[in-house]
Amino acid sequence: MKMSSTRDIPVTSGVPRHVAIIMDGNGRWASQRLLPRTAGHAKGVQAVRRAVETCGRLGVDYLTLFAFSSENWRRPADEVSLLMRLFVQALEREVTKLQEQGVRLRVIGDLSAFEPRLQDLISQAQASTVHNDKLNLTVAANYGGRWDILQATRNMLAKDPTLAQNPAAIDEQSLEAHLSMSWAPEPDLFIRTGGEQRVSNFLIWQLAYTELFFTDCYWPDFGEKELKAAFEWYSSRERRFGRTSAQVHTTAGR
Repeated sequence: MKMSSTRDIPVTSGVPRHVAIIMDGNGRWASQRLLPRTAGHAKGVQAVRRAVETCGRLGVDYLTLFAFSSENWRRPADEVSLLMRLFVQALEREVTKLQEQGVRLRVIGDLSAFEPRLQDLISQAQASTVHNDKLNLTVAANYGGRWDILQATRNMLAKDPTLAQNPAAIDEQSLEAHLSMSWAPEPDLFIRTGGEQRVSNFLIWQLAYTELFFTDCYWPDFGEKELKAAFEWYSSRERRFGRTSAQVHTTAGR
């Protein structure tokens, strides 16, 4: 991770550098329209396109989307199956657009649970966009924040087994280097659509000092207007990172 907000004070501006979104409300959007829940997920793909395009245009560097959690396997089998098909279709259809927009794609999570074709498409999409640098798009799939910390701990100890006998030598930096998003700054702004107000096991290490924005808007209806409203709210926040307001204002006046 490039900087930890519990150790350092990140540089901030009116536009968040890193936006993380839980795309919630697809099923309820569909139910309100007397449609199957799966129709909401299909419609939600369009909202993903809008978010990517708007973030790229507004100067966001990193956009992270929670597409499928490790707990979502508990959903009805037909819904899970459709989500997997949508993921495959999105990778087949959208990579060319990502290339045109200068977007680099990464997928984080335990990808071993996916079928080989989906794993291959993920690898191909990541490889084909690796040199793009306008926007870093990360999709969290079969991801959970607790899983992330656990796998980071295991990888850390596997790399340096002596730490097991010397736990005092373990610090934040030791663990952060093995987190799924160790290459990215922590999110500045977290958005959850759909009316729920919780982080639901998403980036729980990385969200320590992130500003949390919740909206009742269902994800299929979330567009540029709603994203700009979230950014306006974010720009009004005083990000203290443990300091007092007086300290923040003194630093800002320098």
